[in-house]
Amino acid sequence: MDFRSQNTTAESLSKTAADALLVVVAGEPAQQRLDAPLATLLDEALRAGDLAAKSGRTLYIHRPAGLKAPRLVFAVAADASAKAFKAAVVAGLAVVKPLGVKHLAVAFGGGPLDAAHAEALVGAVSDATYTYRHTKPSAPAAPALARVTLLAEKELAKGVQAGLARGQGIAAGVTLARECANRPANHCTPAFLAAEARKLGKAHGFKVEVLERKDCEKLGMGSFLAVAQGSHEPPKFIVLRYEGAPKNQAPVVLVGKGITFDTGGISIKPSADMDEMKFDMGGAASVLGTFRALGELQPAVNVVGLIPSCENMPSGHAMKPGDVVTSMSGQTIEVLNTDAEGRLILCDALTYAARFKPAAVVDIATLTGACVIALGHHRSGLFSADDELADRLIAAGGMSLDPAWRMPLDDEYDDALKSNFADMGNVGGRAGGAITAAMFLKKFANGYRWAHLDIAGTAWKSGAAKGATGRPVPLLTHFVLSHAR
Repeated sequence: MDFRSQNTTAESLSKTAADALLVVVAGEPAQQRLDAPLATLLDEALRAGDLAAKSGRTLYIHRPAGLKAPRLVFAVAADASAKAFKAAVVAGLAVVKPLGVKHLAVAFGGGPLDAAHAEALVGAVSDATYTYRHTKPSAPAAPALARVTLLAEKELAKGVQAGLARGQGIAAGVTLARECANRPANHCTPAFLAAEARKLGKAHGFKVEVLERKDCEKLGMGSFLAVAQGSHEPPKFIVLRYEGAPKNQAPVVLVGKGITFDTGGISIKPSADMDEMKFDMGGAASVLGTFRALGELQPAVNVVGLIPSCENMPSGHAMKPGDVVTSMSGQTIEVLNTDAEGRLILCDALTYAARFKPAAVVDIATLTGACVIALGHHRSGLFSADDELADRLIAAGGMSLDPAWRMPLDDEYDDALKSNFADMGNVGGRAGGAITAAMFLKKFANGYRWAHLDIAGTAWKSGAAKGATGRPVPLLTHFVLSHAR
């Protein structure tokens, strides 16, 4: 997709040459920054009742009088924010997409544009034009849309260009994350994720190392390997390194849960919707996607990506409820539920992360159904005992329109993880399940600043729109960019 900005004024919007013009309006009709032909068309549509000044409403006009573009779409935004602008663009794209439009021009009548609006536009278009087809040759043809021009006043051009560039980098990362997570588990294996990491390394100059089972055994990753032992697929512990800053600058470390399929193991899941457990590597996909964005944007920052990857399967070799395993940290864990496997692979990765002397460590995991019950599908769950780190992640989520919500980590929740036979159990009771999962991980995040993102409710959608979202690549990218010097 070709994104670009074009200098224009409110007085010349109607002269824009494109296959279609999408005009986002916000606020009172009389306050819109539109030239006479567009203002007249908008006023007539509102007076006739063809369009209402309500968020989400759209109107398509074919061969509009006084316009150079042969197609016009009005889309109403709730306000002038980037979030509302994006929602209106999404509504407008739904009208434009079936029309065979190749070049779309977008204008904002509700106020001045900035970098956030430009980034939001790229995200909306990228999402609307994405189609999974790797294992579906009968998928519909790709949309005709190939070029999008954002119309902005000359004095705003620099910020708009920066937003478009950042948006394209993030969109490339989101697309990679979606592609990985949407692949079925017989295609997306731990070996596949390792191969994707190596491709990224080759394309963008990252350092990539893949630790095999024997390497993990030497390191004492007994918790990670306990999960992997039930599957014929060999585990992979993937290490990526982006070095955009001097070596003496401490890196940000991203740790992504890479369970490429989760049956629950011996504590097997119900069969309904188990196919969606191919998405249980959404954390790993988001780390790969963020590295793709880094490769495109080339910020001055150091970043390490850690992806412990395996399957969680039931077999004669699988770990059993009641087994006690020894983690890389030396702490022992009683496996009370084999379906709480994500934390078992992440804990060894968190111990491994300490060797990089990180500025901060963020783990990302489709970890608990309890987080979905607590927050639904709009916000990811954020856990951290570090206020500044938590605030930074919340801010990154706000700027990227990929929001998170901070959850508690009170010491009292730790009582649920007590075990009579090991240093800790891997689960507590049903109550506060997302919190006790985070409390478990906190025991291994020693010697550095740490945060945990539970993306079980945001990494994919179910139902008719079933598929990976690519979240939280936008949040993570903005978080990493905030460390650039």
